Amino acid sequence: MASITILDPTNESKPATRELLARPTSVEGHVIGLLDISKPRGNVFLDHLEQKLTDRGAKVLRYSKPTFTKPAPVDLRHEIATQCTLVIEALAD
Repeated sequence: MASITILDPTNESKPATRELLARPTSVEGHVIGLLDISKPRGNVFLDHLEQKLTDRGAKVLRYSKPTFTKPAPVDLRHEIATQCTLVIEALAD
């Protein structure tokens, strides 16, 4: 399995290395969380993505960070992790 290095903008001196997870062959039957980081027009992208995913048989749940300037609150991350099998985060301006 391949690994990826993720640079943390808050502390790039210690990059994290994580293994890539297996990608699903289909989204049908999955609960997909769409996380809007609250930057301008991210919701526009997610609206289109939600329609495409539901057309392919996925259940979509929408979430929003209170601000794009800080990480998502712990309770929001926990909610997403316990309710979703896949997550997509919108990074748009």
